[in-house]
Amino acid sequence: MKALALFATAATLALTGVAGAVAATPDAPAPAVADIVRPATDLPGPIARRAPATVKVDLVTQEIVGKLADGASYKFWTFNGKVPGPMVRVRVGDTVEVTLKNAADSEHMHNVDFHAVTGPGGGAVATMADPGETKTFTFKALQPGLYIYHCATPMVAQHIANGMYGAILVEPEEGLPKVDHEFYVVQGEIYTDEAIGSKGLLNESIEKLLNEQPEYYVFNGGFKALTGEKALHAKVGETVRIFFGVGGPNKTSSFHVIGEIFDHVYPYGSVTSPTIKDVQTVTVAPGGATIVDFKLEVPGNYIMVDHALSRLERGGAGILTVEGPANPDVFTAPPNPHKGGGH
Repeated sequence: MKALALFATAATLALTGVAGAVAATPDAPAPAVADIVRPATDLPGPIARRAPATVKVDLVTQEIVGKLADGASYKFWTFNGKVPGPMVRVRVGDTVEVTLKNAADSEHMHNVDFHAVTGPGGGAVATMADPGETKTFTFKALQPGLYIYHCATPMVAQHIANGMYGAILVEPEEGLPKVDHEFYVVQGEIYTDEAIGSKGLLNESIEKLLNEQPEYYVFNGGFKALTGEKALHAKVGETVRIFFGVGGPNKTSSFHVIGEIFDHVYPYGSVTSPTIKDVQTVTVAPGGATIVDFKLEVPGNYIMVDHALSRLERGGAGILTVEGPANPDVFTAPPNPHKGGGH
């Protein structure tokens, strides 16, 4: 549990979310601060059926004041009240019916662009919705893989930076190899006028966004959000799979789990190409994704990072806690009174 103290500081489809918060005024109380972090365990399970079907996906775009870090909040723009948006899981050949509702109390127009779509704008043109409007389109899932989706309303980078991204998995006909645990992690950037560590309701900075100078790097929406109560959990001897994406909008990630080696990497999120074995760090572009599988051999706390390691200090970190018996054949070390180390 030492790593948690060192690095934790300041299921399906979720079809509804938290109501949007109202900004504070001098004569009104501060807005309620929502928990916008999507747990890494919040994803649908593998698809058992082998025949194509029609799958309905309901998205609600909501603008919510949520917790960014200890003592700091931010006006997030979300799909279904969380960051990232819900993970969508379909099978190749499925017909996907997407319904997008822009909440009536939104201040902005929103839409959704699925990278898994073959068609104009990935659905963005069809789903452009003013506050209070609902739009629908359908698409055929033609090609398997893990894909990003995001809002594509101008200024597109602004909508993405504020939290409007998620992932869709299109399973191949035979499905994916079975593992004991699956997790859903998406990296993003947040650009605030205020410096990292500031308290209160922080404001977005368009200048920093255009200059690609984020104050925060986040996994699933918040500063070191996948630590503490939202850390990932598994046991020695189990296999895990992480569906990892980068919403961005600007920065490429070097995804790495400190103290582990990926047994299999699905490059660029492709599930039809051969996997790459025995990989230390995988590069994922903004608007891109990957899948990593590995078996757990030794108990302890494993830190997930973007290996551009200055970003760890800006919030880009999570913890995978592994419980079980020691395995001295694989790893043994005498007690060390010094704290820290290991990146």
